[in-house]
Amino acid sequence: MTRPNILWISTHDISPHLGAYAGVYPGAEYAITPNLDRLADEGMRFDHAFAAAPICAPSRSAIMTGCFPTATGTMHMRTKAVPPPEVRLFSEYFREAGYYVTNNSFTDFQVKTPPSAFDDCSATAHWRNRPDAKTPFFATFHGLITHESQIYLDDGAFAARTSHVRPVDRHDPATAPLPPYYPDTEVFRRSWARYSDLITEMDHWVGTILAELEEDGLAENTIVVFWSDHGPGMPRAKRWINDSGLREPLIMKWPGRIATGSVNPNVAHLMDLAPTMLQLCGLDIPPHMHAKPLLNPDGNIIDSPNTYAFAGLDRMGELEDMSRSARDSRYRYIRHYHPDRGPMQHCDYPDGLATWRELRQLASAEAGQRATGMQRTLLSPLQRRLVAPVKPREELFDLSEDPHETTNLAEDPACSAVLGRFRSAVDNWQATYGDLGFIPEDDLAEQWRPSGIQPVTAPPAVHMKDGAITAGSSTDGACVVWTADPPAPEGAGMATATRPRLAEETGAPPSDGRAWYILCEATPAPPDAALWFKASRLGYADSNEIHFAPIAAS
Repeated sequence: MTRPNILWISTHDISPHLGAYAGVYPGAEYAITPNLDRLADEGMRFDHAFAAAPICAPSRSAIMTGCFPTATGTMHMRTKAVPPPEVRLFSEYFREAGYYVTNNSFTDFQVKTPPSAFDDCSATAHWRNRPDAKTPFFATFHGLITHESQIYLDDGAFAARTSHVRPVDRHDPATAPLPPYYPDTEVFRRSWARYSDLITEMDHWVGTILAELEEDGLAENTIVVFWSDHGPGMPRAKRWINDSGLREPLIMKWPGRIATGSVNPNVAHLMDLAPTMLQLCGLDIPPHMHAKPLLNPDGNIIDSPNTYAFAGLDRMGELEDMSRSARDSRYRYIRHYHPDRGPMQHCDYPDGLATWRELRQLASAEAGQRATGMQRTLLSPLQRRLVAPVKPREELFDLSEDPHETTNLAEDPACSAVLGRFRSAVDNWQATYGDLGFIPEDDLAEQWRPSGIQPVTAPPAVHMKDGAITAGSSTDGACVVWTADPPAPEGAGMATATRPRLAEETGAPPSDGRAWYILCEATPAPPDAALWFKASRLGYADSNEIHFAPIAAS
């Protein structure tokens, strides 16, 4: 059987505010998303998909490893973790199976992206660049169109950013379906409308990629997956461990296998995509993965792969906090380890955004009302919770009755049995997989990098036997890669120290112009060429390169 191709299309910072989720997720009917609606009509909509964290890098690390960030050390935003040796970016398994694997081009996986991860990780990465049209591909496109930063652009820049949104499709701020935890102000209405315009612009971008797939005659044998990483870039969404920060759109299409117009009602982690893709392509699922496949190899739904979806919130920039959450098909439970800290602590970057400023200014104005002996009138009690100096130790919400999580049931005696069940679920999750959030981050970093020194992968020992090249590193969990491209002359190219800071923080691979291949059956090293080998392991520095030149090539 010909293995299917895979096309992933991801975006940033949205909840299921797509037309396809109208009637399923509150406010989704406001969205204008014809391409994604069509994708859902032609495939499967997942109604209960959740991120592992309400912020980018921890969430994406879970998706790319199939492991909980709290167990692998990738839970702080941003960090450079040293995961256990068995943990790999799962794209490597596809390269070893002979897939052409590309990433265009965002990373942010909480580790430096190793040379073994992708055939091409760049702004030009595309399945069309594979050397042989018969080679199956796994191509990922990451769009930044809906990133929170875009909501708050000046008018000219926003108009340019949303140039494909027709005037008739512009979202009217007056009809914006603001959640009740937001004050009904011009700032919030304008921001919600802009957020929705950006989703429509992103939908256009999705359509261009799907059109390319059709043009190339590849749509019938390609699994298409659309997902986002966490909730919108506004208060009580991104950076909050509520449903509004964790519930995500997830749509999957596989012609002839996944039934058209189907709905998957099961609880799903976004990180379940890793084993799901492996299973659909007939590849083994590594036993260390915490995630579970969502579909059978034939594309049919696996019944109840998860009882709960778990998530964690930890350091975000300079904001220090720790919360854990579990969600089943009805309830969300949240445990805050620092209830003495407010839910909207100072954090330099989001504090510069208009919606955050608006909330703080309204809270300040209410303090002024108090100063003159007046009653507070600018925020509702629900909205004041966002800027409160403290938060509850536990929260429990019934999403079937209360989709905006307005009523905390944790102290309701009628819900004591549900509360106890969720307490046990979180306790068992932490006991089963471990929770490195309990270790102070500086102590964790010292364990990983004693005295600040990054461990280095041992260089591979390269051998020729019976006309085949083999190599191995003594570092547990190391992967050996090779290239026929010689290194650039010393001093040439962009030095690591001069790379943009964001590229360093997100772990983007260096642009050295060299094509690295995993030494494996799918990409054996040619025995008659001069080659360079090195070994890499997540969290470690790459080894020194070994130049191997067979006699015939010297």
